[in-house]
Amino acid sequence: MNRPVVLLVHGAFAESAGWNRVIQRLRGNQLTTVAVANPLRSVEADATYLRDVIDGIGGPVVLVGHSYGGMVISQAAAGNPAVRALVYVAAFAPEPGESALLLSSKFEGSTLGQALQAYPVTSGGNEFRIDPAKFHRQFCADLDTEEAALMAATQRPVTERALSDGLAVDEAPWRTVPSWFVHGDKDLNIPAAALRFMAERADSRGTREVAGASHALAASQPDAVTATILDAADHARG
Repeated sequence: MNRPVVLLVHGAFAESAGWNRVIQRLRGNQLTTVAVANPLRSVEADATYLRDVIDGIGGPVVLVGHSYGGMVISQAAAGNPAVRALVYVAAFAPEPGESALLLSSKFEGSTLGQALQAYPVTSGGNEFRIDPAKFHRQFCADLDTEEAALMAATQRPVTERALSDGLAVDEAPWRTVPSWFVHGDKDLNIPAAALRFMAERADSRGTREVAGASHALAASQPDAVTATILDAADHARG
């Protein structure tokens, strides 16, 4: 059986190019990879788009989600036989009804709320972005200043609705689909305690915790992220 296609789903305050270093390494391992442009509008709408991408692939996939992207891959994977493995990169792995906001506040340590700027959008509600002046420390403290400034400028805002939406499936897909986890212990968006809790709850097939790593793990720790994805892809290939 051929290796599945790896679909990389970014989270809030990021964009598809944030996976570039991981993509380079996956290609070096002969893995076909697609970085999906996550709309960041609502869990169901974003997952509907991801399901369209999966259908377009027309074969088995490994879904990789970063941060809020974990909500989206969880929603999209439910009941989808094309999904052979799940990888959560500093990401939410929710139970039905749990939201990103609920899970990020379950344990102490997140300083994200203090770094956000909010403004209304015409579709209703508010949209959030990280204050560019606070982006480096908050999101990617283990990257250099120049790269952090570029990431701050290219960040994609997320709606309040997306962060508030609970997982709307009957059963969390990580209960039946094998899952892997990788995160840093210096994450200021999602506390490391929350990330450990979700990995343990999901009975992770393999968990990497990277000392000193920030929330921007795909950019700052691409080797650890790639190794985790390769583990999942090898399992999915059987």
